[in-house]
Amino acid sequence: MLKAVIFDMDGVIVDSEPLHKKSYLKTFVEVCIEVDDTLFGSFTGKATLAICKELCTHFQLSQTPDALMALKRKHFERIFENDHNLALLDGVLPLIKDYYDHGLKMVLASSASMDNINRIFSRFDLDKYFVAKLSGADLKDSKPHPEIFIKAAKVSGQNATECIVIEDATNGIKAAKAAHIFCVGYQSANSKDQDYSEADLVISHFEEISFKKISSIFNQRTKH
Repeated sequence: MLKAVIFDMDGVIVDSEPLHKKSYLKTFVEVCIEVDDTLFGSFTGKATLAICKELCTHFQLSQTPDALMALKRKHFERIFENDHNLALLDGVLPLIKDYYDHGLKMVLASSASMDNINRIFSRFDLDKYFVAKLSGADLKDSKPHPEIFIKAAKVSGQNATECIVIEDATNGIKAAKAAHIFCVGYQSANSKDQDYSEADLVISHFEEISFKKISSIFNQRTKH
């Protein structure tokens, strides 16, 4: 029986990826590097520090990963505070309320920093629906490592076999499956160059996973 839902944030709850991209591009200009689309695309779903470590190694930068991360976060904070068009993705708030009303435990498990998570949750008043929030930035390993989802299932108070993950990125889907958790791949209009082949279910609209629908699908797929 489905008892808990683990949400990714960027690309699932809010489309903040364009803000992250702008902040990264400003950072690249400051440190004088050019990152091609292929390399940049591989970063989707990963924690900022992990990305900065890759960049420092790849480009043999004199800056430390921590310094690069601080630079990127400085730009993101400025962009976030001045972007008044940022909104929740269509249909996600009714979905969250639907799950909440039916007693599902909800956990946020994002690669974003806790500061960024709290900015989003504060702006859109989401804390009251979630039992916990986890940041990949606080963990040893970044997605596609399963650590964040293993911990998310644990803090939900439910077994991993009673949880689902909602993810939009290749790295997140791989992490969910490595944690042996049923994964819903959210392929939205904002999704680009991501691999959904490992997801247990792929959707393009949140109406497809209302409490009634996902409970039925989950129970059918997980019967032994």
